[in-house]
Amino acid sequence: MSTLNHHILYFISNNKIQPLLLPLPHQFKKLESDINFDKNHDTKTYKKAPIKIMKITVYGSNYIGLVTAACMAQTGNDVLCIDANKTIIKQLQQGSIPIYEPGLENIVQKNLQSGRLEFTTSLKKGVDHGLFQFIAIDTPSNKNGSSDLKDIFQIVQSIAENMNQYKIIVDKSTVPVGTGDRIRELTSKVLKQRNIKIEFDIVSNPEFTKEGDAIDDFMKPERIIIGADNPRTTELMRELYTPFNRSRDRVVSMDIRSAELTKYAANALLATKISFMNELSNIAELLDADIEQVRIGIGSDPRIGYHFIYPGCGYGGSSFPKDIQTLARTAHEIGYKAELLNAVEAVNQRQMQKPFEKLQRQYGKSLKDKTIAIWGLSFKPNTDDMKDASSCSLMESLWNIGANIQAYDPIATEACTKMYGNRNDLTLYSSANKALQNADALVILTEWQEFRSPDFSYIKDTLNDPVIVDGRNLYNPQQMTNLGFTYYAIGRGA
Repeated sequence: MSTLNHHILYFISNNKIQPLLLPLPHQFKKLESDINFDKNHDTKTYKKAPIKIMKITVYGSNYIGLVTAACMAQTGNDVLCIDANKTIIKQLQQGSIPIYEPGLENIVQKNLQSGRLEFTTSLKKGVDHGLFQFIAIDTPSNKNGSSDLKDIFQIVQSIAENMNQYKIIVDKSTVPVGTGDRIRELTSKVLKQRNIKIEFDIVSNPEFTKEGDAIDDFMKPERIIIGADNPRTTELMRELYTPFNRSRDRVVSMDIRSAELTKYAANALLATKISFMNELSNIAELLDADIEQVRIGIGSDPRIGYHFIYPGCGYGGSSFPKDIQTLARTAHEIGYKAELLNAVEAVNQRQMQKPFEKLQRQYGKSLKDKTIAIWGLSFKPNTDDMKDASSCSLMESLWNIGANIQAYDPIATEACTKMYGNRNDLTLYSSANKALQNADALVILTEWQEFRSPDFSYIKDTLNDPVIVDGRNLYNPQQMTNLGFTYYAIGRGA
C-alpha cells in the first residue's frame, strides 16, 4: 500500500509485523491522485477485479512489445506503444497486427476502441507518457554470437534526453547479463550532460511467453521475474502486475543481473532437454530401438516429465538458437568454456540436417532431380515464425543440389515469401493436398494439427513415390509400412 509521500513495505521484527516507509520520488507523489478505476472492463476469458490505472510506455511493436502492450491495456492500464516503423504503426492504428499470434489481434482492436491502447512513432511522446518505460524489442545476434544492443541503447538515450520526471526503465528484452548496469550508466551520463538531477530506476523483467500461447502465458504467468536494486521499485512493479498475480504469488524478486541470467538459464535448459532427446534418438535409431517408447518411459518419472522431450528435427525460432549462442558467448568473454552449451547447439545444428540425410538415403544422387513436398514451414505450430526453422535448413540444402520444393503451411506462407522471395524452385500452396501434386516425396517439419490424421490413400496415390520423411514422429511406423509407404521417422529404428 502507499501514502501520499511514502510507499509502505512490511517486515517482521521481534515476531511483529512492522511498517517500513520508503520515500517516493518527488515526481511520483502525484500518482496517488491520478489513480481511478475502470469499472466497465470485463472479459469472458479473464476474471478481473477493478484495478489501478497506470501509464505505461512500450517500445517495440514486435512479438514481445505488442503482446506486452496489448495485455497491459487489457487489464485497464493506459498504454502507448512506440515503433520507428511508420508503416507498422499505421497498420496497428487500424487494428491490424504485423505478426501472427492467436487472440492478439482481437485484444489490440478492443483496446484501441476503448482508448486504452495507442500507437505512435514519437519517442518523445513515449517518454512523456509512461511512468513505466518498457523496452521490448528484438535483440538479434551478431555474427560472433553476441547480442546486437544498439537499438536498446538508442531507446535508453532517448529516454534520458527527454525525461523530466521519475521513470522506471524496464528491460523486457532478452539481453546479456550486465545490460542493466550499462543502461543505468548511460542514463546517468546523459542526465549529467543535461546538468539535471532526476531520479530513475532500472528493472529487468524478462518475458517467458511462448509463441502461439503468448496471451495465456502473459495473462496467467507461471512466474513474474522482477530484477531490481531498489525495494520500492520492486513493490511498484508488483503493484503493476497485480492483475496477473491473483490466485497465488507468482512474483520472484531478485537483483538485476540474476534476473537477466534467469531468462537465458530457462531457455538454455529447455534447449538442452531437446538436444539431449535428439541425441538419444540418433542412438536409438542405430540400436533399432523406438525413441517414442523411450520418451514415454522416462517421461513417466516426475523428476523428468514430458515437457520438451519430444525428438524431432531440431529447435528453432527467435529465442532458443539466439539465446544459446549469446549465453555461450558471454561465458567465453569471462573466460569460461561452456562445453555443454556448445554441445547443445552443435547437436541441434546436426539434427536440422536429418530430413535431408533421410532423403539422400532414399534417393542418393538422383535427389537433385526430385520435387519434394514440405508440410510445415514455421518452427512450431500456431506461429508464422520461420527464424532458424528446420524448414529453412532443408530447403536451402535441397536448393544447393538443384531440387525443387512445393510447400504448404497454414500460417507461414507470407513469412516464407518475405524470407526467400519469388523463386522458380519454390512453389507455395494454399492446401496440404495441393502441395503433393507432382511431388516425389513428402517431408513433414511442423506438427500442425491438420497433419495428424491426413488421407493416407490420397497421399499414396498422389505422390510419385510413396515416401514420407516425418520430422516430428506424427505417425506409427508399422501402420505406415502396412499402408505401403517407405516411412522415415526420427529415432524409431533403422
